[in-house]
Amino acid sequence: MQTAAPAPRKATRPRADALRNRERIVTAAREMFVEFGPDVPLDDIARRAGVGNATVYRNFPDRDALVREVVCSVMDRTAAAAELALAQTGDAFEALERFVHTAADERISALCPMVQSTFDQHHPDLEASRERVEQLIGAIMDRAKTAGQLRSDVDVGDLMIAAAQLSRPPAGTGCEIADRYVHRHLQLFLDGLRAPARSTLPGTPLTMEDLRQA
Repeated sequence: MQTAAPAPRKATRPRADALRNRERIVTAAREMFVEFGPDVPLDDIARRAGVGNATVYRNFPDRDALVREVVCSVMDRTAAAAELALAQTGDAFEALERFVHTAADERISALCPMVQSTFDQHHPDLEASRERVEQLIGAIMDRAKTAGQLRSDVDVGDLMIAAAQLSRPPAGTGCEIADRYVHRHLQLFLDGLRAPARSTLPGTPLTMEDLRQA
């Protein structure tokens, strides 16, 4: 007589409130990393998220896990914005503009902790998100260059650095203050990207590979 094999257990789905708490933690961390850098105390992040310290540590066992989740979240949302820009027909440079402004709203400057933190920058989740973003942004820029609307002496790294710097508030100031000016300054930068170029840029176009090697 054979014993019946036990039925496979269904994976337990996280409760809705648990998912909301996790998203609140990631959002609060993203804002505070932008404002104060990646070393902001986790207790402060918990307070901004409106959850207890235990909830933070239950979701993210250490700081590296939280930083990695924030970076992946920013890159995934930025990639979604890039996909939307590519799907839209019409003026190629306007699609680039819409993407840059949307990326700023997603706090793309929260990617800065990746450079400063000690966590594994080659984690599979990070590399997959990073590659997807770079390919999509490159496709948006190539389309604008082909249309003769984007100057030819810029590359993805140029765009990413400028967007990150211009969307990051001055040290010690809140995101809400920077939000009042970020789109104004981004538009000034974007106007400088239009072809035909009115000046010759020093140096060479900055690629994402250049950034990684730096």
